[in-house]
Amino acid sequence: MSISFPGYQISEQIYNGSRTLVYRGLRESDQQPAIVKILKNPYPSFTELLQFRNQYTIAKNLDLPGVVRPYSLETYGNGYAIVMEDFGGISLKEYAVLLAAIEQTKSKTLPITSFPQLCLETPLPIAEFLPIALQIVSTLDGLYRYRVIHQDIKPANILINPHTKQVKLIDFSISSLLPRETQTITSPNVLEGTLAYLSPEQTGRMNRGIDYRSDFYSLGVTFFELLTGKLPFTSDDPMELVHCHIAKEPPCLSSLNPNIPPILSQIISKLMAKNAEERYQSALGLKSDIETCIAGWKKTGNIDDFELGKRDISQRFIIPEKLYGRDEEIKTLLAAFNRVAGEEDALTLLRSYAERTHSQAEPGNACLEALPPSYREAEPKDLRSQAEPKEREEIQNRTDAGGRIFWDW
Repeated sequence: MSISFPGYQISEQIYNGSRTLVYRGLRESDQQPAIVKILKNPYPSFTELLQFRNQYTIAKNLDLPGVVRPYSLETYGNGYAIVMEDFGGISLKEYAVLLAAIEQTKSKTLPITSFPQLCLETPLPIAEFLPIALQIVSTLDGLYRYRVIHQDIKPANILINPHTKQVKLIDFSISSLLPRETQTITSPNVLEGTLAYLSPEQTGRMNRGIDYRSDFYSLGVTFFELLTGKLPFTSDDPMELVHCHIAKEPPCLSSLNPNIPPILSQIISKLMAKNAEERYQSALGLKSDIETCIAGWKKTGNIDDFELGKRDISQRFIIPEKLYGRDEEIKTLLAAFNRVAGEEDALTLLRSYAERTHSQAEPGNACLEALPPSYREAEPKDLRSQAEPKEREEIQNRTDAGGRIFWDW
């Protein structure tokens, strides 16, 4: 399905997403190739319009070679259209499939029926992955100098020109210009970002501020997928995915792709650390480690182990969000939880002096640590499955990975 857009000759549709449509065409005034992106909803909401303008405003002010440059924001129907440069890029996932198809075609071992499977599970060769990773990290370093947090890093938002190998970042619709944001607890069905790549703090269940290190987690998931052809966590249940990001360790990369050097696996594990303080603290530190990997790979065709993060020095003063001095209180709460898990009833109340924070863990909410007998189980997933149908959705939306239920009194 094509569209009519004044001043442009639209030739093809290149993307059909849940919220946007993307077309390729030529600008009639000078025959310059261009990409036109429009909202799919003919009657967009205020939030959709705001996010659409946001991605144009942020990208327009970024003078970075690794970001697709927008030309203009136009009125289209009841919404907007963004006209941007066309540098001949395709998504990294499409690029991985293209490389695999070319390789298989050369060896004449690729039956037509294998293409669907190829599209689902196609890892990038390490020789291709490393320079791509370096370009991505260099672009992120530039973003953070502009104090921009992308918040939706994934292969679909990273484009590469198959001929020049130039890599560029797209889609700043939910990006932030703030050095740190706070995510609130909400249903996983309406979380901003892509759930499969979401950092633990983006779920709103960690009470952690969102800063540039959140992008590092999503980048780790992206690297994991590029090297293995698979996501670290998969589930049809959004709450299960949230639980995985917060509490479950990703599978070992070597078990999925034995050709991956252990040091690359360590880099990705560091990127995907649950606590932001345990991830890389700067894009420059990550860039230095990837450059070391590239040098080793070019020299020997392998990457020897080395100390990670030797040049990883945070460029900003960030106060850690770890709590201190709550050991006895935590023991009391855990003891109450264990009693409930052991078929006892318990009620725990948190009290503080007036005008003081009751708990940094659950600000502005009462925390129900022990539930009535009909819901009494230690596992959050078991608890939810036993809930009555009318109450189950509410409990799902308000239960974090630790099994705590947040309620507005």
